[in-house]
Amino acid sequence: MLKFAVFVSGWGTDLQSIIDAKNEGKINGEIALVLSNRQKAYGLQRAKDAGIETAVVKKDDALIVKMLKERNIDFIVLAGYLAILTDELIDAYPNKIMNIHPSLIPSFCGPGMYGMHVHEAVLQRGAKVSGATVHFVSNIVDGGPIIKQVACDISDLDTAEDIQKRVLEIEHKLLPEVVGLYCDNKIKIIDGKAKVI
Repeated sequence: MLKFAVFVSGWGTDLQSIIDAKNEGKINGEIALVLSNRQKAYGLQRAKDAGIETAVVKKDDALIVKMLKERNIDFIVLAGYLAILTDELIDAYPNKIMNIHPSLIPSFCGPGMYGMHVHEAVLQRGAKVSGATVHFVSNIVDGGPIIKQVACDISDLDTAEDIQKRVLEIEHKLLPEVVGLYCDNKIKIIDGKAKVI
């Protein structure tokens, strides 16, 4: 059974969706650590409520790598983690760090495109469709291999908050699904692209 860490910075609803899926038997893996770069992230409380070890580390990827190796972590899930990872961490877990992004990459992604900024940009551009993407993390922000995407119609929505709410519904299904696939060894990198087998 693979062991994984989940990184969070805020409310932790994506983390909760993973915990729930694990409890429902949909993820054949162990959430061994929940780590945050923010002391007051509510996601830490969600982890504690589920009996999962937590840690807070700010801007010290060398320490993070050390902690992960000590716990024999196989892969990492970024679930609303609002920090850019250093090469040190990425190189320690090549194609073993997955991130959920609240748009259909390659649209509305890259430096500065996170959280509500994404939905505001989508609204301002007048996009009719948005969605969520799970991808592997590379040294290019939001540039790693795309694992899975789900789109949704947003043509009836008028605020960034409403877009966020609809996209979050997708995230809460998509991220646990991809984590489950990874734990079952059903995701492979072939010719630089992620394939679900």
